[in-house]
Amino acid sequence: MKTEITKLLGIEYPIIQGGMAWVAEYHLAAAVSNAGGLGLIGAASAPAEWVREQVREAKKLTDKPFGVNIMLMSPYADEVAKVIVEENVQVVTTGAGSPEKYMEMWKNAGVKVIPVVASVALAKRMERCGADALVAEGCEAGGHIGENTTMVLVPQIVDAVDVPVIAAGGVADGRGIAAAFMLGAKGVQMGTHFVVTDECQVHENYKDKIIKSKDIDSRVTGRSTGHPVRAIRNDMTKKYIELENSGASFEELEQLTLGSLRKAVVDGDVVNGSVMAGQSAAMVKEKMSCKTLIDKLVKETDELIKGAGFYE
Repeated sequence: MKTEITKLLGIEYPIIQGGMAWVAEYHLAAAVSNAGGLGLIGAASAPAEWVREQVREAKKLTDKPFGVNIMLMSPYADEVAKVIVEENVQVVTTGAGSPEKYMEMWKNAGVKVIPVVASVALAKRMERCGADALVAEGCEAGGHIGENTTMVLVPQIVDAVDVPVIAAGGVADGRGIAAAFMLGAKGVQMGTHFVVTDECQVHENYKDKIIKSKDIDSRVTGRSTGHPVRAIRNDMTKKYIELENSGASFEELEQLTLGSLRKAVVDGDVVNGSVMAGQSAAMVKEKMSCKTLIDKLVKETDELIKGAGFYE
């Protein structure tokens, strides 16, 4: 299953685990990398020293490539950007902003830079400033989302840039991976399905909420604020949408979600916490190890398109 992405990153399969805040820590990242994919540590809004510790712990568990996802809105982004270089992290993915000011430092250190983009304009800009590849993330994804679906976003970005494109949003099985290749992607990024793996350290209630979710259980909050977020419906999303519809201020809405992701991931409060997950949650039916999941994904994809010229 060799593509431009496996060659670029030195990995076995073109499957990348999403850098999910509070979820993607070193146990998960190392397990995904050991299984042949690319694991990511989600830096979110964590301090630089926490990220450094995570990177060092991951290195104890794997000698394979892994990366860090930086949320560029983080108050610690500048320090985390330096940690990437100091700890010899091979790959960085970025979200919520532009990594242009760090590009020279990262490129000089040999770091592969893969921004997550939700529009053609941003994709072109990232290519111009030196991105090695791009993650085109459709609105089916969990967490912070754009407007376009994966089905329409990926081919448009593939047509607009020369660097390899990784499809994200709504991918949960071999059919999704095969479809991504058909759209011109050279790899996929998956988040939701990796949340329920054995190595993922989230609370079991969070995993169970994903496994029990149905096709109608996905909700998007925050459209009125310009920062839409996809999560599984619960009391918190219901209250948020009611407040939004009543014209509540940004501050009121912010107050409702303060610490809500941690509440769900760490404390297991899936009623009042934010259970971020993609629309693919309804396709996730069982818990398994990262290796079992990746082997399953590869087998399913191979059965659909092996020999069709999408990978060597």
